[in-house]
Amino acid sequence: MSDPAPGPPAAWHLHADRCVLLDGFHALKHALRFGAEVPVAVTSDRAAALALADELAPDVRGTLAGLLTEVSREAYASLVARPHPTAVAALAVRPSRAAGREALARTPRRTPVVVLDQPRNLGNAGAVIRLAAGFGATGVVTTGPLDPWHPTVVRGGAGLHFATVVERLEVAELPAGPVFALDPEGEDIRGLRLPDDALLAFGSERSGLTRELRARADHLVALPMRPQVSSYNLATSVAMTLYHWSAAGGAPLGSGSV
Repeated sequence: MSDPAPGPPAAWHLHADRCVLLDGFHALKHALRFGAEVPVAVTSDRAAALALADELAPDVRGTLAGLLTEVSREAYASLVARPHPTAVAALAVRPSRAAGREALARTPRRTPVVVLDQPRNLGNAGAVIRLAAGFGATGVVTTGPLDPWHPTVVRGGAGLHFATVVERLEVAELPAGPVFALDPEGEDIRGLRLPDDALLAFGSERSGLTRELRARADHLVALPMRPQVSSYNLATSVAMTLYHWSAAGGAPLGSGSV
């Protein structure tokens, strides 16, 4: 007779080292939609989670029904640092770095790559990944020490790390393509057409672009801004730039909610 499968807490700890946390129903929903490998998923209220799926994600309802295991509230709370209001948590296998680099390097590229140059704020990085996924960007690349797969970034990305490529690279390792770097001294973006294979680079709100990234830039681009306003939030800047790209004929977008 074969050994019984481990229970949810044991299975969780078995997979935790090679996986990332999907925190909440929406993160799990998005990850499943975009092909994530999810070895374990738990909830303290299975009926409520499946009712949410009926309402908001009927396309993955069957998959969720097969994955979700109900555990006690105490067991659920022991597995996550901050229990989510939907009382759902899962682990997903992080895509290989080799596959991510290969996808970034593949040409011709039909949608831009977003480059965050030395980002500082984990929540902002997650919001940018969510935006990039929504616009169908090829990927999000960070430079510097911030890990774009940090649990706080994944939480901010709502599971959409699996809908686009997310990698950390050195500036010298960036994929080929014209670099359009956002800078207050640049040319007004309203007079430009951003090509589909562009690398759209954004510095930190406090320090702007690093010298290394600025030297790699082919074009400096400025967003319209009222005088005496210092800067936009990073995610806002990315949203404005991706919208400008898409409005000129970029990837087709459908309406929908996240």
